[in-house]
Amino acid sequence: MNSALLTVAVVIAVIITVVLAAIIVVQRIKYKDLLQKTNQSMKELQDKEAIMQKEAMIKAKEALQEEREQLNEDERERRREFAQIETKLSKREDLIETKLQEVTDKEVELDKMKDQLIEKEDLLDEIIGKSTAELERIAGMSAEEAKRMLLEQLKSDLAQEQLQLIRENEAKIRETAQEKAKEILSTTMQRCMMEQVVESTVSVVSLPSDEMKGRIIGREGRNIRTLETLTGVDLIIDDTPEAVVLSAFDPVRREIAKIALEKLIQDGRIHPVRIEETVEKSREEVEQKILKEGENAAVDMGIMGLNKELIKNLGRLYYRTSYGQNVLKHSLEVGHIAGMLAAELGANVYIAKRAGLLHDIGKAVDQTQEGTHIQLGVELASRYGEKQEVIHAIEAHHDDVTANTIEAVLVKLADAISAGRPGARRDTLEIYIKRLQKIEEIVNSYEGIKQSFAVQAGREVRVIVQSEMFDDLASQKLARDVAKKIEDELDYPGQIKVTVVREFRTTEIAK
Repeated sequence: MNSALLTVAVVIAVIITVVLAAIIVVQRIKYKDLLQKTNQSMKELQDKEAIMQKEAMIKAKEALQEEREQLNEDERERRREFAQIETKLSKREDLIETKLQEVTDKEVELDKMKDQLIEKEDLLDEIIGKSTAELERIAGMSAEEAKRMLLEQLKSDLAQEQLQLIRENEAKIRETAQEKAKEILSTTMQRCMMEQVVESTVSVVSLPSDEMKGRIIGREGRNIRTLETLTGVDLIIDDTPEAVVLSAFDPVRREIAKIALEKLIQDGRIHPVRIEETVEKSREEVEQKILKEGENAAVDMGIMGLNKELIKNLGRLYYRTSYGQNVLKHSLEVGHIAGMLAAELGANVYIAKRAGLLHDIGKAVDQTQEGTHIQLGVELASRYGEKQEVIHAIEAHHDDVTANTIEAVLVKLADAISAGRPGARRDTLEIYIKRLQKIEEIVNSYEGIKQSFAVQAGREVRVIVQSEMFDDLASQKLARDVAKKIEDELDYPGQIKVTVVREFRTTEIAK
């Protein structure tokens, strides 16, 4: 059994050995074939590479030859260009030499001409000297005297021409400026027409009967004394039937007294305690009225952000008058006019309206504090945070300082329009007389004045001059000088027209 297995194992081993040997032989044969093919492929590749190298060498030689030919052609082209440039330079050099020779010839010619001019100048100086000496001998004056006389004549002629030019330019300016100014001002005034009410320093309270006068006076005058003490107003009880007159320069106090007295008359209970209560309530009503009027004015003008104290002071102007004109209505009118003028001229409308509304704010406190209404107005506006443009317009609206913004000029102009138009304000007879006398005094201070007349309540002055001392241009200059002096020395509402009249009469008698 064991021998049979061994035999089988040997047979299997022999078979495996034979198979492996066969596989190795086959693989060797395949390897030889593969190696042979590889060697053949390598040879073919080497042959191809040799051929490609030869072809590359041929192409490189051809390209090199073409490059050489191109370089030779470029060199020949550059040589031709250099030859052309050299030819041009040679021609230019010849031209420059020719020009240089011409310049040299001209210099020589100019030197000759210069020598000739020097000789002529010397000759001319000699002739001028002889002519001057002869002219001095003939005229009987020296050259300096003749120059002086000629300069004086020229100055006189120039002065005449200057006056003529001034007159012509002023005429042209008036033709355009006056028409445009009249158009703007008339449009502005038509769009802003406010009522003008002349007010006084007294108020009248009507009584139901004359018996009420005794009750107002009270026992031994205690009622009237209490009322006058609490309000600061004088009560005038005279023979006027059924009326009591309240007199005070402070319009707010006068209004408080009027309201309190009307309430006491309506209530019928008049005694010191009741008077005190009524006056206090009337004062509160007036304060509310003041605040309301100030707010209404700001809203009407379209001004926002005003300090409450400024609004109160603005409302106090409702009870303040200037030359009989209500100051609050005047301020509203100035604000509207300044705003419309600013819109026409392209200025800041808001600043103009705000400054116009506040320009007289100082009049709300000028009766209780020291200083002009302009100083007090500037102080109030500065204290309550107004802009510098507004403060400057307030300060400049009466020329206390020079207006340096267009809005300040417009506020000044609007103030003059509102205050100076007919019916806006009233003056006393004494003020009118003083103004007329001052105008005539200014006019008569000039020489050559025959007569002067201030007419139209001082809004025009007519000057009659001596005809032998003034010609047309001098008359025009006199009118301008008089107008300027009136502006500098006189305060007045509106404007004053100056008319100079020059008349020459010749009279002969036929016999």
